[in-house]
Amino acid sequence: MKATGKVVLITGAARRVGAAIARQLAAEGCQLALHYKRSAAEAEALVQDLRMQYGTEAFLIAGDLSEAETPARLIDAAIEHFGRLDGLVNNASLYAPAPFGEITSGDWAAMEAVHLRAPLFLTQAAAPHLRKSGGAVVNIGDIHAEIPLRGYLPYSVTKAGLLALTRALAKELGPEIRVNSVSPGVVLWAEDKDPPDGDQQGLIERNALKRVGSPQDIAGAVAYLLFDAPYVTGHNLVVDGGRMLY
Repeated sequence: MKATGKVVLITGAARRVGAAIARQLAAEGCQLALHYKRSAAEAEALVQDLRMQYGTEAFLIAGDLSEAETPARLIDAAIEHFGRLDGLVNNASLYAPAPFGEITSGDWAAMEAVHLRAPLFLTQAAAPHLRKSGGAVVNIGDIHAEIPLRGYLPYSVTKAGLLALTRALAKELGPEIRVNSVSPGVVLWAEDKDPPDGDQQGLIERNALKRVGSPQDIAGAVAYLLFDAPYVTGHNLVVDGGRMLY
C-alpha cells in the first residue's frame, strides 16, 4: 500500500472526525503522531485501539494550538519520535455560535488562532521535512466557508480563510509539497447542540443524497488527498452529499 510506513501528524485527533482519520490512516499502514488538547482519556483509548487492531506505531502530543509555540513543538516532537514526516492533517477546530451583535475580540481571536494561525505555522514548521519526503498537507475546512452560517460569523469567516490559506500554500510550497483541503457537510451533529440552521430532518432534506454522511467519508477523502492524488494541489474537496446544491 502507498501509505505503508508513512508518518502523519493529525491535530485534534482524539475524537469524532479526527479519530476517524486516524483509524483510516492506521488501516492503510501509517505511523501516527496524534495531537489532542484536553481529551486525554479518549486519545489514550484511541492509541491502544490502533495498536491492538492495526499494530500501529502511534504516540500522543498534548497542546493548546492557540499558544504561539505549540505548532513548532508538535512538529519537533513528531520528528524526534519518528525521524521523518510524510503528511500533516490540520483537523483541529472550534465550533461555537457567535450572534453578530455579541461577537467579542476573544471570539474572533480563538477562531483565528485554531483555524488560521495554527495551520499556517504547523505547515511552516513541517515544510522542510515534507520537502524531503515529497509529502502533503490536508486542511479540514467546512462547506460554510462558502455558504456562511448565520449566527456563526467568526467560524464561517475563519474557515473561509483556511480555504484561502490552502490555495496560497499550494502555490508557495509546490512542486515538492501538495496542499489541499476537505470541506465536510453534515457528518456529525454538534454535541449537545441543535442544528444551527434548522432541524435534523430539514438539513437532510436539503441534501441531494438525503442522508447524513459519516466521519469515515471525510477520512477516506483525506487518505486520497494524502497518498493517491499526486497531480492534485490547491483543491478543496467537498464531501457534503450534495448539500451545496441547495
